[in-house]
Amino acid sequence: MNTFGFLKVAVASPNVIVGDVQANAQSIAQVLEQLRKEQVQIAVFPELCLTGYTCGDLFQQQVLLEEARKALDTLAGQTKGMMVYVGLPMRGANGALYNCAALLNGDKNNIRIYAKTFLPNYSEFYEARWFTPYHGEPGLFPGYREGGLVQTDILPEAVVGCELCEDLWVPASPSLRQTLQGATVVVNLSAGNEVIGKADYRRELVRMTSAKQVCCYLYASAGMGESTQDTVYSGHSLIAENGIILAEKKPFDPTRTYITTEIDLQRIQHERMRMVTFTQGDTPLPFHFETAEVEKIKNNTLTRAVAGHPFVPTDQQERSRRAKEITEMQAWGLARRIAHTKVPQVVVGISGGLDSTLALLVSCQAFDLLGKDRKDIIGITMPGFGTTGRTYENAKALVKECGATLVEIPIRDAATQHLKDLNHALDVYDITYENAQARERTQVLFDYANMHQAIVVGTGDLSELALGWCTYNGDHMSNYGVNASIPKTLVRYLVRYFAEEAFAGNPTLVNVLHDIIETPVSPELLPPDKNGQIAQKTENSIGSYLLHDFILYYVLRYGFRPSKIYFLAKTAMAQGTLEVFNDQVLKETMRTFYRRFFGQQFKRSCMPDGVKVGTVCLSPRGDWRMPSDASAALWLREVDQC
Repeated sequence: MNTFGFLKVAVASPNVIVGDVQANAQSIAQVLEQLRKEQVQIAVFPELCLTGYTCGDLFQQQVLLEEARKALDTLAGQTKGMMVYVGLPMRGANGALYNCAALLNGDKNNIRIYAKTFLPNYSEFYEARWFTPYHGEPGLFPGYREGGLVQTDILPEAVVGCELCEDLWVPASPSLRQTLQGATVVVNLSAGNEVIGKADYRRELVRMTSAKQVCCYLYASAGMGESTQDTVYSGHSLIAENGIILAEKKPFDPTRTYITTEIDLQRIQHERMRMVTFTQGDTPLPFHFETAEVEKIKNNTLTRAVAGHPFVPTDQQERSRRAKEITEMQAWGLARRIAHTKVPQVVVGISGGLDSTLALLVSCQAFDLLGKDRKDIIGITMPGFGTTGRTYENAKALVKECGATLVEIPIRDAATQHLKDLNHALDVYDITYENAQARERTQVLFDYANMHQAIVVGTGDLSELALGWCTYNGDHMSNYGVNASIPKTLVRYLVRYFAEEAFAGNPTLVNVLHDIIETPVSPELLPPDKNGQIAQKTENSIGSYLLHDFILYYVLRYGFRPSKIYFLAKTAMAQGTLEVFNDQVLKETMRTFYRRFFGQQFKRSCMPDGVKVGTVCLSPRGDWRMPSDASAALWLREVDQC
C-alpha cells in the first residue's frame, strides 16, 4: 500500500489516571502493542497524556515532571518503525514549564520535542497559570532534538507537522505555516473538554482545516479518565483528509480506545499540484525535513472505505440532497441560457433512454423556474432502424406525461436514401450505417430548432464524452448540454430521484421512468433481435459503466496511475462497495478506457457549452485541456503489468 501513497495511521485516547505517570505509560504501551499488530505507522495520543491534562497545580511538582521524562525515554524504546506522538509537561532550559508533544521514533536519542504556542486562559481554561507559550526559542530542551517537519523514510510524500489543541482554534495556526512549508500530515494532541455543541464544531473545524490546508489531520483528544471536577472529557478523536472525515471516535464511546485508517498522500500531492494557488504566498518559506524510520506495511489490505460508485453517495438522505442540488444546477444553467438567448422554445431528442430522459426532466424544471409553459419544450422522437417498441412507447409517454409537446419524425427513409447515395449496402451494419442515423437525427433537431427559433438541448453524458461514445457532429453536438458533467451511473440515479421524489405525484410518469431505468443502455442504431428486443447493448461493446465511471473518477479527480486504480477497484470489490468483476474483465475495461479516452479527445476539444455540476468535468474551456494526438502507451503498458 505504501507504493500507492497510503500510510496507516491511528489516533488513540487510552485510559488516563490523573497524576499516575507509570500507569499512563503502561496504558500507552499496551495500545502501541495493538497498533503494531495492525501495522500502524503514525500514532497520536492526547495532550499531556503521560500525566493527565487536569493535574492543575500538580504540574509544578518535581516528581511528576521527572517521572514523565523517565517514562518518555522508556516508551521511546517501544516505537521502532513507528512515529508516535505523546504529550507531557517539560521544563525548558530557561526554567519555564511548557506543554509539550514528543515524537518518539525508535530510541531515546531520537526524541523530538514540540511546545504549545497558544495557551488558552479563558472560561474553564487556566493553562497560563502553569505553562509558558513557545516562541521558537532554539535549544530550549537540552538532550532532545527540536521539533520541526519530519519526513518518513519510506514515503517521501509523508511530511508530518505537529500542533497542540488550542493551536488549531486560533486564526494563525502553527499548522498553517507547516503545511505551506511542505507538511502533508498534521497531528494534533488535544484535551478539549465537552460542552453543548462543541463536538459538532470540533468536527467541522478539523474537517475544514484539512480542506483549507490540503492535508491529512490527525486529532487525538483526552478521554473520560480525566478529572470531572469542573469539566468533562469525551475522547472525541478524528482523522480527516482534505475535507473528508475518514474515521471518528465518537464522544463518550467506551468501546474504542483508538481508531485507525489509511491516509492517501498521493491525493494530497495531486490536490496541491492542481490548486496552483496553494503555494501563492507573499513570503518564501524554508523547506527542511528531518527523517523518521517507518516500517513498511506488509500486506495490501486497505481498511479505509473505497467508494465503489464514487459519483453516487451511499447514504440515502445524502443521495436525495445531492440529487436535488445537481438537478437544480442543471435547470438553472439551462434557464439562464434560455433567458439570454430569448428563445421561446427548446428542442430535445427523446429516445426512451436514460440520458434524453434526464435532459427532458431538467428542461421541465428550467421552464418551471422561468414560469414558461412546458408545451414549449419540443420532445422529438425519431424512430430508426434499431428503435424497439419498448423505447418508442416510453419516449412518447414520457413527453406526454411531462406536459411537453411530442413531435415524431421517423428517420428510416432519410437514412436509407443517404446510404443509397453513398452506395452503402443496407445490410452492412458498420460504423457508417450507425453514424448516418445519428447525424440524421442531429440534423433534424437543429433544423427543427431553426424553424421555431429554439435551441437544441444536448443529452450526452460525461461517461460518453470520456469514452468518445458519441457520433462526431451527431449526438456529440447541441446548443447546450445539460448532462455534460453527469456520469452514466449518476444519470441513472437522478432519473430515479425524479421518479421517487421530484415527480412522485404522477404515477403514470413514475412507471415510465422506472421502465426507462431498467432498459439496457443502447444507441439503438442496429436492428432489434428476432423478438423485437434491443440487440445493440452498449456495455457489451465497451464494458460496464460501473467500472468506467470508477476509473474515470480517479483518473480525472486525482490523476492516479493505472496500478493504483486497479488496486482501489480490487479493494472496493473486496469491501462490497463495487460489484465483483473478474481480473480479465477489469483489466480489459481499463485498457478500453485508456484507449478511448486518449483516442477520442478530438470530440471533447469542440464540445458544446454545458453546465458543470461536480468536481469532474471534461470541457476544454474549463477543467480539461489535452492534445488530441497524445499517446496512451504509458498508461496501457502499466495496465498490462497490473
